[in-house]
Amino acid sequence: MIERYTLPEMGRIWTDENEFQTMLAIEIAACEAMAKIGQIPADAVPAIKAKAKFSVERIREIEKETRHDILAFLTAVAENVGDPAKYIHMGLTSSDVKDTALGYMMKQAADIIIADLLKFRDVLRRRAGEHKHTPMIGRTHGIHAEPITLGLKFALWMDETERNIERVKRAREAVAIGKLSGAVGTYASIDPSIEVYVCEKMGLKSAKLATQVIQRDRHAEFMTTLAIVGGSLDKMATEVRNLQRTDIREVEEYFHPGQKGSSAMPHKRNPITCERVSGLARVVRGNALAALEDMPLWHERDISHSSVERVILPDSTILIDYMLHIFTDIVDRLLVYPEAMKANIEKTGGLIFSQRVLLKLVDKGVAREEAYRWVQRNAMAKWLEGADFKTNVINDPDIQKYLSPAEIEECFNYAWHLRHIDTIMARFGL
Repeated sequence: MIERYTLPEMGRIWTDENEFQTMLAIEIAACEAMAKIGQIPADAVPAIKAKAKFSVERIREIEKETRHDILAFLTAVAENVGDPAKYIHMGLTSSDVKDTALGYMMKQAADIIIADLLKFRDVLRRRAGEHKHTPMIGRTHGIHAEPITLGLKFALWMDETERNIERVKRAREAVAIGKLSGAVGTYASIDPSIEVYVCEKMGLKSAKLATQVIQRDRHAEFMTTLAIVGGSLDKMATEVRNLQRTDIREVEEYFHPGQKGSSAMPHKRNPITCERVSGLARVVRGNALAALEDMPLWHERDISHSSVERVILPDSTILIDYMLHIFTDIVDRLLVYPEAMKANIEKTGGLIFSQRVLLKLVDKGVAREEAYRWVQRNAMAKWLEGADFKTNVINDPDIQKYLSPAEIEECFNYAWHLRHIDTIMARFGL
């Protein structure tokens, strides 16, 4: 059983404390770099390191007057550092520190999401192996099509999850970027080597070119990637919800002892957690649209993106972390009902084998259009009149000319449809 989701590591990334601590690390690294090139006294750095600290409460108190969070932060730090504080933030603009810190925090968030996806992938792999040969009906347009196995469904989700892992890795690379290039990105007041030093120390790449800010196509890529991950979870959760419907009931969310499904109807067992996943995926998709809206800024920068990012980045990363956690638990403990799957395969009275009969007739030399017409008229008799499909096919005078009863009987074996399962699953090492 997967442990319950509590106060997450993800949430701590987006706390004021972590953000300001990250910015302080960037400021100190910048001082180190300046000292290396003789821009500030070497003995200033140990003093800054020893005394540089802040309290969020004090920053907020100062911000009430400055109406500027970075200046409030710098003032709070300076109160503790004393005279060497004059070297902190020298030649920098607020976004040098803010955007570089944001890149570092997004990288942290991506690392957690990748770890979540790897855990989810492993659970899907286990369930795919367990149900490699558990037959169920495949559905297209919501209508019975031909047999598949539950293991194939899990393997399909695992394959998509592996693509999502690669997507998040690419998105992490896109946003793990820093810049310390001044007010409009020209390094007018800061040596480019300082940016290189700070970014390397923070585990980030330096932007090849920035304005006052790192360009927001990167953030949009990150957010749209999260939306794709959410969309995958929504798709999977929707499938579970459909398969849990009373008239199907092939799988079911784990129902805890003492759990209640309805305040009015004691019999209810509802897929509430899957519905939660589907609902939250809508929030993440909406946030991705907001990130796309953040891309066009006036000239070298305006501030319209900032308020948006303060909401969508924490919310979306926390939501994806949470959704992965709870849906991994759903799949891990998903109740599976093979007998219901078998009953549903047989529900249409053999109609799902219509293509097999069609192809058998074509193998015997019947024109495909004609063979289709013969099989379809018997299938429609089943749908509309309740006639037995196999019996009608056996007794059909046109079909009798080409297929014996034994050959027709052979067409009604779902094992034929599943004969390549091992081949498919071997592609996933299963």
